[in-house]
Amino acid sequence: MADTALPSTQKRPRRQLFWRACRLFLTVYLLVLLGLMLLENHLIFIPTNFADDDWSPVGIALEDAHFAASDGTKLHGWYAPHANPTAVILFCHGNAGNITHRIDIIRALHDRTGAAVMAFDYRGYGRSEGKPDEPGVLADARAARAWLAERAGVPPEQIVLMGESLGGAVAVDLAADGARALVLENTFNFMPDVAAYHYPWVPVRLMMKTKFDSATKIRSYHGPLFQSHGDHDTIVPLKFAQRLFDAANQPKQFLLVEGADHNDPRPLAYYDKLRAFLENAP
Repeated sequence: MADTALPSTQKRPRRQLFWRACRLFLTVYLLVLLGLMLLENHLIFIPTNFADDDWSPVGIALEDAHFAASDGTKLHGWYAPHANPTAVILFCHGNAGNITHRIDIIRALHDRTGAAVMAFDYRGYGRSEGKPDEPGVLADARAARAWLAERAGVPPEQIVLMGESLGGAVAVDLAADGARALVLENTFNFMPDVAAYHYPWVPVRLMMKTKFDSATKIRSYHGPLFQSHGDHDTIVPLKFAQRLFDAANQPKQFLLVEGADHNDPRPLAYYDKLRAFLENAP
């Protein structure tokens, strides 16, 4: 049988084409990684400003809260007072929208759990100035807690800290300094873990500046914890919530919300369980 091997002069162009393709792929990949690094905060924080939303909701009495972070950034929030509250709650919302999109949550916490509630916007969200990043939003939460403690007439460590999704990481950071109770919804243990789940082809654990390392911080919190999560959460899969819960100290309880995705509304039974938790918190 005749030898059909290609002459070396024909193999060389194919080899050159292969390595050119490899170099092109590597160049594009590195450019994509660079773009992701430069856009990190824009991918994590997705605020809407105040112009397009309803800032006069009906059915609940709200006070405007105006305060400033330690770096002077001017911030805004809402406070819903209660004549005889079961708790004073600081609510930290997730990474998108602003407090107007949480009015149903504020109303339910106020009416169904009997709590006085403050919700606030991080820098760059709603009526708050500035641009968000991890150190900034954590500083904003500390300023919000200080405002709430003064307005409600309670020590900061007697405030119940509550956070959803990214706001759960903000609440955990505050709780490491002490809190009456900690309430977490659809949140995670460590943000790079969640990013790696969604972008498995990117070395996010090496690249990300934003950490929100709740699994480490929650070890410093020793008060009661009420954590809930949907078992169909496609944004923050349940396993990340379980890792955070495993890292937390006792006393703690976990509520699995069956059939719920990340942004599904909370069932009414959730607020009944939360009220019982708040009434039993020391």
